[in-house]
Amino acid sequence: MANPKQRHTTERRDRARRELEMKPTQTQECKQCGASVMAHRACPKCGTYRGRVIVKKAAPKLEKKKKSDA
Repeated sequence: MANPKQRHTTERRDRARRELEMKPTQTQECKQCGASVMAHRACPKCGTYRGRVIVKKAAPKLEKKKKSDA
């Protein structure tokens, strides 16, 4: 098997590992509903993008109450 001829410095090793580091996603606040939204994407809650409705969201369904047999 091949072995490294010289040892990498800790600075070089850490610099390479820094590229693999996970960064938090950048989010913005929706101007319509206030939910957090990724940039350049429609809001998942209200379906608006740049003040226009892009995705029509259905109204929430109301659950019917079941009659209890007493």
